[in-house]
Amino acid sequence: MRRERMGKLNGRERIDAALKGEWPDRTPIMLHNFMMAAREAGVTMKQFREDPVVMARVFGESMERYDLDSVMVDVDTVTLSGAVGVEVDLPEDNPGRSHGGFMKSLEEVNDLEPADVRKYWRAQVWVEAVRLLVKDYGSERFIRGNCDQDPFSLAASMRGMDHWLMDVAGRENDELVHKLLEYCTSITNQFLSMMAETGCHMLSNGDSPAGPDVLSPRLYAEFALPYEQRVAEHSHALGLPYLLHICGKTDRILKQMLEIGADGLEIDYKTDMRMAHDTFKDKLTFVGNIDPSEVIARGTPELVKQKTDELLDVFADTPRFILNAGCAIPADTPPENIRAMCSCLRSR
Repeated sequence: MRRERMGKLNGRERIDAALKGEWPDRTPIMLHNFMMAAREAGVTMKQFREDPVVMARVFGESMERYDLDSVMVDVDTVTLSGAVGVEVDLPEDNPGRSHGGFMKSLEEVNDLEPADVRKYWRAQVWVEAVRLLVKDYGSERFIRGNCDQDPFSLAASMRGMDHWLMDVAGRENDELVHKLLEYCTSITNQFLSMMAETGCHMLSNGDSPAGPDVLSPRLYAEFALPYEQRVAEHSHALGLPYLLHICGKTDRILKQMLEIGADGLEIDYKTDMRMAHDTFKDKLTFVGNIDPSEVIARGTPELVKQKTDELLDVFADTPRFILNAGCAIPADTPPENIRAMCSCLRSR
């Protein structure tokens, strides 16, 4: 049975309530839509990533276009990689990407120079865009300052994924593996500290390769979870709630993810939503998890409504739910599909 809901709220209040476990006036929505937002605004990813005024305008227009409760300010998954010296490719109209790490051996961790994320221009652009959004929308909409890679993901970028997975599975160099993860934790936490200064309402990270599609639950517990916990603790020390995204089918680590200490978890569409509901209910806020490609981008408005309804039905007995896609929404998503998602939500 539903509890009595609050009176009319704005977007910021609505998501605050969901994070606290209080019933908002309706289920809030937070979209991972930076690529689509840029495309709809008529700007390339290059223009988007290089100019904080453009980035803030892109997100502001998207929030207003669909009357969203929140904005998730995201750029790509290689900004911190670039800050520590990984070679990064920045295409004209695609998000940035990296092509293998620069560390030829784990022993190089002993010679790593400290990195100052505050001096990296791409991090500065990202943070300034969030500052502008807080100034223009922060009293009415919930501003989520995403902070790129968690430590396990950043270490994978520095070593190259194949080498990194051999490092953590081989067990011959555990001391050096943890030393690299300590280094990466300091980098991730630098970015969280920068982002907190913008006045945003939440901090978040992605730890995409830490899920069971890539890493076993045993290795996750040893090499990813402790550092995710450290980052969540740092966010809370900065006075802000924290959310983590992990890609793939996370069914086998859902109970372990409760130990992160996050206020919310953004779960990929591959994860069993009923299992996630049963695991997380009344413990933390679930964010997600409609398939961004085959449903939101490639499906019909009718299919989007069907899948939105199914998800809303599963989480109808808890206020700790925020509707989103399971991962980043493709740039070429039809606007009518986002409208279908929003209208389905607001009709309930």
